[in-house]
Amino acid sequence: MRLFFVKDFLDLVFPRNCLLCGRSLYDHENNLCTICKGTLPVTSYHLRPVDNDLCDKVKGLSTVGMVMAYLKFTKGGNSQKLLHQLKYRNKPQLAKELGSMYGKILNENGFANYWDVIIPVPLHPLKQSRRGYNQSEQFGLGLSEALSLKLENGLQRGKFTETQTQKSRLQRMDNMDDVFEISNYNNLSGKSILLVDDVMTTGATLCACANVLLANGAKNVDLVTIAAGG
Repeated sequence: MRLFFVKDFLDLVFPRNCLLCGRSLYDHENNLCTICKGTLPVTSYHLRPVDNDLCDKVKGLSTVGMVMAYLKFTKGGNSQKLLHQLKYRNKPQLAKELGSMYGKILNENGFANYWDVIIPVPLHPLKQSRRGYNQSEQFGLGLSEALSLKLENGLQRGKFTETQTQKSRLQRMDNMDDVFEISNYNNLSGKSILLVDDVMTTGATLCACANVLLANGAKNVDLVTIAAGG
């Protein structure tokens, strides 16, 4: 009885609200209410993982295999609002929940045994220190639990890069030169790797990471992000 009283008191002082619509969450809901989960712009890339517009984006940049994203990115839409929560509102648990939700979809569609390890795109240590976490790593943790896969921080970012927002596709690739390197996880030989990030725009960052992994012995690299535009 006392535990219920404490919980009710905490909910009153620190209300748990949906991060999209602001409605009060039920006990079984974590970051998003059931209604908002049902209206997320979920893609069907997992049905055509090697033949879609995201695959077209990375042609000529890297020899990756499958390219998928959980949500369709639209400016001002729910996917952008969620990414804003991850980057600026200190919501690592949201990234992990999104990973778990997409992991279940992948699991249901036969992807459970496709990969040996999940590797997230790393943040520069200074940026991660300011933010407090790497949202791509948290997304990967959710995927790892749903798919029963190990997550390894197999890459590190060697230098701080300028923002990519206003750069062209070629400028983004130039900006990524020699940025990433293998970290303490060096057992890549013959491994099938799921490389994860929060958002895909031109694919320059993901391809730069994939190229480092492939150059260091990875058998193949597939890409998955929280959101991606058309």
